Formats: sequence, C-alpha cells, structure tokens
Amino acid sequence: MRSSQYCPIAACGPLQDPSAAPYHLRWLVVDSEGALITQKDQPRLAEVAVAISFGYLAIRGPGMLRMDIPLDVIEDDDSVVSKAVIANRQVNVVDEGDLAAAWISNFLGVPCRLVKVHPDESTVMWPKL
Repeated sequence: MRSSQYCPIAACGPLQDPSAAPYHLRWLVVDSEGALITQKDQPRLAEVAVAISFGYLAIRGPGMLRMDIPLDVIEDDDSVVSKAVIANRQVNVVDEGDLAAAWISNFLGVPCRLVKVHPDESTVMWPKL
C-alpha cells in the first residue's frame, strides 16, 4: 500500500481520498473469538470496497447491497465494547452491530463481526495486512 492510500477497514480495499486519513485502520473484521481476520485468512476481504460519503463509511462487495456505517459516533454505550486480538495484543473495540455482522458474514461466508477500535484505545500495532 502506498502512503497516499488509506484503509478504513483493515485488510479491505484502500482509498486514495485524503478525507479518509482520519479513519485509516479504524475498523477491522474479527472472528467469533475476537481475532483479527486478514486477507491471508479471507482473501475476499480485498474485494470489499469502501468510500467516505456524507458522514458515512459506505461498504460495498460484489453481489451485496451497500451498507453505510456512521463515521463519527460518541461511544457511550459500554454494552457494545469488547476486546479484539490484534498482533497478540488485546485491544478495546466497539461492535458495529448485528446488521454489519450479517453483511460481512454473508459476504465472507463465515461468522464474523465488524468492529472499530475504541477511540480511547492507545496506538495499535498492526501486523502486515
């Protein structure tokens, strides 16, 4: 990935849109144990296209309807906070809900969840995606 490219969802299609810079690696896909799923695990992640549009992260995949996720949400509901494992480290994440989980699970053909790194989380050390 070139430095002018941004990946709002780890391991998914990159954007060259500078407005995506604040959202680089904010979201990730995790398995039922909370472990990061990469293209090595699920090559179809590369087919997930994302765009920044009117305050939403627009997610598309071949054969799927578009799904929109709000970009900037105040995280004040502790019931959606959980842990994910990124590079052998536990990281606080916020679950994007059942609709997002159904979308990504249907696309990849395995149970998984779309989560985002909690805004209070310290710097995440990402593995090679």
